[in-house]
Amino acid sequence: MTDYSVIVKPYRCSYVGALPASKGIIMTETYFVTGSSVGLGRSIVEAALAQGHNVVATARNPAVLEDLAARYSGQLLAVRLDVTDAEGARDAVRQAVDKFGRLDVLINNAGFSGVGSIEDMPLELIEAQLSTNFLGAVNLTRAVLPTMRARARGRILLVSSIGARIATAGAGVYYASKAAVSALAETLALEVGSLGIQVTAVEPGAMRTRFAEAGSLQVSPFGPAYEATVGTTIGMMQSPEYNNILRDPDGVAAMILQVAALDDPPSRILAGADSFEMGIGSGDARRASDLHWEKLSRSATVEERLLSA
Repeated sequence: MTDYSVIVKPYRCSYVGALPASKGIIMTETYFVTGSSVGLGRSIVEAALAQGHNVVATARNPAVLEDLAARYSGQLLAVRLDVTDAEGARDAVRQAVDKFGRLDVLINNAGFSGVGSIEDMPLELIEAQLSTNFLGAVNLTRAVLPTMRARARGRILLVSSIGARIATAGAGVYYASKAAVSALAETLALEVGSLGIQVTAVEPGAMRTRFAEAGSLQVSPFGPAYEATVGTTIGMMQSPEYNNILRDPDGVAAMILQVAALDDPPSRILAGADSFEMGIGSGDARRASDLHWEKLSRSATVEERLLSA
């Protein structure tokens, strides 16, 4: 069921050139990364290995990580995992602890996107996105919490999306699954912060990853009524120009490792200049709308209605 490299690497301190922490030293830790085969997940694994950390990298097909296992013998444990399998997640965490003695950082990155109108998208595709993107995060979080609680320390980073803060026609289900991930992170941070465990949802913008490529985009057929909305979005994503707005996932991976090293990380953080601009703009627009409708909103409270009478 598993495919992994051998021998454990001792814990040590590594001096590096570019430091995410202010202390000048990065302690070798054990990272657990899902969705490691390509794109952002692969970039995170490579960056953590390069910093001298031990990495448990999971993928549906761990054979794609053989080149990294050869380059980083002893640092990498490649495990077969489908994040929708809760028992499989617990087993992968057991393997991680057996191999490296502890688990310091979970980075749940596994996910995929299907685009199409909410009315026309098959229920199976909707359920698959929610199962992988949201319940996958739940499964991995629940799997790592016992070992982190036992040590009274740990960091959980859930890769969400700028879609948790904005809306795009055609991406409703994917964005809903990522909004759930960000909400999960915020609530979980409140529940486990006093236990020594830090939680952050990382919300990147568009990246040059495989599921963003036209050839891999899962497009659900939609009716002619949605051609001007959903059709426009899909047309843009399938155009040659779309690749020009996609960012290199290596930058997001480097930022994620910096977040993992923070002493007091936020429960949500935007990742990338495009994500930051869209996130701030969306927040401003939502606040303006709330203020515009303040009187109507307050009218739902009986006491407020009596005071304004």
